[in-house]
Amino acid sequence: HREQVVKSSAFLTSNICPCVCHLEKGSSTCRVRPACTDKDYFYTHTACDASGETQLMYKWAQPKICSEDLEGAVKLPASGMKTRCPPCNPGFFKTNSSTCEPCPYGSYSNGSDCSHCPAGTEPAVGFEYKWWNTLPTNMETTVLSGINFEYKGMTGWEVAGDHIYTAVGASDNDFMILTLVVPGFRPPQSVMADTENKEVARITFVFETICSANCELYFMVGMNSRTNSPVETWRGSKGKQSYTYIIEENATMSFTWAFQRTTFHETGRKYTNDVAKIYSINVTNVMDGVASYCRPCALEASDIGSSCTSCPAGYYIDRDSGTCRSCPPNTILKAHQPYGAQACMTCGPGTKSNKIHSLCYNDCTFSVSTPTRTFDYNFLALENTVSLAGGPSFTSKGLKYFHHFTLSLCGNQGKKMSVCTDNVTDLRIPEGESGFSKSITAYVCQAVIIPPEVTGYKAGVSSQPVSLADRLIGVTTDMTLDGITSPAELFHPEPLGIPDVIFFYRSNDVTQSCSSGRSTTIRVRCSLLKPAPGSLSLPSTCSDGTCDGCNFHFLWESRAACPLCSAADYHAIVSSCVAGIQKTTFVWREPKLCSSGISLPEQRVTICKTIDFWLKVGISAGTCTAILLTVLTCYFWKKNQKLEYKYSKLVMNATLKDCDLPAADSCAIMEGEDVEDDLIFTSKKSLFGKIRSFTSKRTPDGFDSVPLKTSSGGPDMDL
Repeated sequence: HREQVVKSSAFLTSNICPCVCHLEKGSSTCRVRPACTDKDYFYTHTACDASGETQLMYKWAQPKICSEDLEGAVKLPASGMKTRCPPCNPGFFKTNSSTCEPCPYGSYSNGSDCSHCPAGTEPAVGFEYKWWNTLPTNMETTVLSGINFEYKGMTGWEVAGDHIYTAVGASDNDFMILTLVVPGFRPPQSVMADTENKEVARITFVFETICSANCELYFMVGMNSRTNSPVETWRGSKGKQSYTYIIEENATMSFTWAFQRTTFHETGRKYTNDVAKIYSINVTNVMDGVASYCRPCALEASDIGSSCTSCPAGYYIDRDSGTCRSCPPNTILKAHQPYGAQACMTCGPGTKSNKIHSLCYNDCTFSVSTPTRTFDYNFLALENTVSLAGGPSFTSKGLKYFHHFTLSLCGNQGKKMSVCTDNVTDLRIPEGESGFSKSITAYVCQAVIIPPEVTGYKAGVSSQPVSLADRLIGVTTDMTLDGITSPAELFHPEPLGIPDVIFFYRSNDVTQSCSSGRSTTIRVRCSLLKPAPGSLSLPSTCSDGTCDGCNFHFLWESRAACPLCSAADYHAIVSSCVAGIQKTTFVWREPKLCSSGISLPEQRVTICKTIDFWLKVGISAGTCTAILLTVLTCYFWKKNQKLEYKYSKLVMNATLKDCDLPAADSCAIMEGEDVEDDLIFTSKKSLFGKIRSFTSKRTPDGFDSVPLKTSSGGPDMDL
């Protein structure tokens, strides 16, 4: 009988309790009705009439438990004057009956009249709600009890022109529910071909909460009529702000907003002035959606003319020609319908793009140059996934749990290998069917592990999987990249003097506490005593891998993280020459700070000569050189004597010519005769005789003595 009373407030007032009493479900006695206040009613807008006008209306909150007849009770305000209806939402047009209808495909509108998209453009379909005269047909609202979680069949959200707000519930701990259902999406062709770029669409909404108690606003997402999963929660008053959620699967999606004024029971309607407001909701790429604008598209020639087509993955649209052009090497295309070469973004240091220009990855190789040498690395021994558990944590009730991390460093053509699952059984989901967000794939992910001794099962329970690294930003030895910092003081110092190689990652998940998303750094360090895969460690000051909840840091020590061995890592030792043989041996420099790479060259054996041999060779060469110099000295001395005689002869002939002396017949040289130079040296003389002749060439008076023959053939005479 009491259940029937709760369902009908009229029956409640006239048949069960007198007008001064009221009861709730399960009550054993009636309570006196309080006087009505301004917290017992709310306002709404009527639908547009044929004249295009709407009216502000006031309604009592249901069930009505107050009395208007008591002293000091307020009356329900009169309805307001009629005003002009707000315009239709973008993509809709207003009919003659002042209702809003969607524009046909191929056209767009700003809320007034539909216009066809110009040639070379296509409509950007979606849903954009920013005017709230009536609730859209694909949205519904209700109230969920905060005590027994039963739906009450009431209106939880009311329209208010430029926003929608939470109405007054039966109690302040009720959940005011608003649900938007989207049948599916029309992702661009590039998304379908690119398995790494998961974005199919996105939903963005602008909201505000005004609270005096511990209110909470939940945003939940459900897929294919499955259970809604909470995505984000806002507690307390929040100023007007925007939130965006990335949709990664093409399925029927439901988006739910739930507002609870307080978690305390038995509060009645004490905090009805605490409200949540949503100003606009925008969903992109919606199947059977409408368009508020037209975007340029790539043109495809056909028999009926040019029509729009989607560019292949990794291609951008040339605005001038309307053709698809490929992005340059080592760049990625982040937008789905990109316009111009500026849409191709360069990959970070130490990375390169895949074939379809959808992501940047590292192939497990790296090279860095220092003023003294170049370090080359090969991390292929570290490409498999590894796991790490943080220190134990405890709930408020003393239950123990762990944060479990799974990491995949590089390689695999950029395919993310780390998987974190949620194996908590949900009895509402049929066996064999996967639920929403049951597993997460990323470079680095985290899950909460509850050990078996806590759950009582044979195996531990994994829940709350979170992605910490969805894309690789770059690989470098610098501590900062793209606004992400890996402080060196978080880990013990590097003892070998080899720079750590740091991998920088970002997550796509944007949360209330991490407005820029989460980031992760993996510091890879050379450790000769730890063979592959090595060991992982967390910062000593932050046992859960993060000190602020947004930036996570890991240290990976392994021998495979050492630089590849090169010629700079070994030196040669040359032995002495023994029995004509000399050996050259190559050894690693100590300590050896490299792994793999080149091998040591084999020992070299060469033929050598002892010092005695080279001494003999030197003496022999010196003797030969001395003899040669002596011979050359004699030769040039004799040559000099001949030159001196010729010079003297030339001087005498020049003197006679200047004095014009008559030539003597007896001394004349007949024409055609040769100068008898042989007169001096024709006779055979000994070496002593030659020296005597040389000393007698010049007389004591300073004149040269030249032997001449007389005409009579007598003895020689000196002039």
